[in-house]
Amino acid sequence: MSKDVLRYDLMVQEALKGVVRKILSEAARDGLPGEHHFYVTFRTGAPGVRLSQRLREKHPEEMTIVLQHQFWDLSVSEHAFEVGLSFSGVPERLLVPFDAVTTFFDPSVQFGLKFETQDASEEAAPPEPETADAPTPLPAKLAPAGVPAVKSKAAGAEEVGGDDEEAQASDSEGDGRGSAEVVSLDSFRKKT
Repeated sequence: MSKDVLRYDLMVQEALKGVVRKILSEAARDGLPGEHHFYVTFRTGAPGVRLSQRLREKHPEEMTIVLQHQFWDLSVSEHAFEVGLSFSGVPERLLVPFDAVTTFFDPSVQFGLKFETQDASEEAAPPEPETADAPTPLPAKLAPAGVPAVKSKAAGAEEVGGDDEEAQASDSEGDGRGSAEVVSLDSFRKKT
């Protein structure tokens, strides 16, 4: 199996962080339109995060902030955003690099993004030596939201009368060589 030298996963993550950057930039410039408001979760121990020691002790790993009614001085740069918020009546100023953001959610329109962190993906999948003998299993295919699931090929073959040759031929076509699947972003959104 060939190695992803281009790192499409990182390109997509960076592009989606650009969406968050643009949304926050517009909110900083024009304010929040209508009922829009944002929940932003970030890793408090990530490089570049600036917050008080009190908040860091209270939220040693992750923290979610809400940008709705009581925030001020929102400013957005290429790599981070800075905002003033009040926590238990104490005003605080936070600096959050976009690389520290793990989720972004606008409940007014049920729009959310979840970001994989570099450390988490490396810890979850340690590199394994490549062997030519054993094929790598492919992940299960996802059906986009609102589309009924298709019966498995084995079940379909039994109903038609057990055409094993056709089922095996279609299975070999889906081995990842020369084929791709386009999946809607809606399939990754949480349903609430």
